[in-house]
Amino acid sequence: MNNLEESKIRKAFKAKTWNEIKSHDSWSVFKIMAEFVEGFEKMARIGPCVAIFGSARTNPKHEYYRLTEEIAYLLTKKGFGIITGGGPGIMEAGNKGAHFAGGKSVGVNIDLPFEQKSNPFIDPDKNIEFDYFFVRKVMFMRYSQGYIVLPGGFGTLDELFEAITLIQTQKLVKFPIVLVKKSYWQGLLDWINDRMLEEGKISKEDLDIFQVVDTAEEAVKIIEDFYNKYALKPNF
Repeated sequence: MNNLEESKIRKAFKAKTWNEIKSHDSWSVFKIMAEFVEGFEKMARIGPCVAIFGSARTNPKHEYYRLTEEIAYLLTKKGFGIITGGGPGIMEAGNKGAHFAGGKSVGVNIDLPFEQKSNPFIDPDKNIEFDYFFVRKVMFMRYSQGYIVLPGGFGTLDELFEAITLIQTQKLVKFPIVLVKKSYWQGLLDWINDRMLEEGKISKEDLDIFQVVDTAEEAVKIIEDFYNKYALKPNF
């Protein structure tokens, strides 16, 4: 543990007066409300999109980056808007594909001390900044009508399981969730089957909430088939 981390821990446990607590919490409530209001207003004008999740650490030369760019490009050409976390890596690839396809390229960015900065392929009027992860995640879940999940880390898993949980608990319409690259996800899928399902922590039907593919064409087809099945058109 470094000195900065230790300082943060000591600060968190430092006793505060009631007035200090009240003023801090009250200010936080107003700031949270402001982020929700701004997010709802901007996203309502943009309309629903297909969300692309994945690692911010993916190098532009990596196959996952190129694959993401292709998926976003193909989706955009079929009329779907693209929303990402707005940062580098997979997020940048998603926005890049949408940008060069001439469609809506949306970024919901988060203020972090490292990794995260807005990529240059977001439409200038569709770049939304957040301080709170949970507010940002609400925007993803509320305004996405399909989720494409590329290889990523803890943040990607957080977004993936948030979408799965909301669909499982019927708090969200069963929009398609597509995991891309079987070789990356197989270990997690084996654990879900061998532990969670085997021990009764989830039901067999829960496994139908998401699908796993390897190619851009397969991922796009799942999104497109969903809309064709229900005679819907992407209102992006």
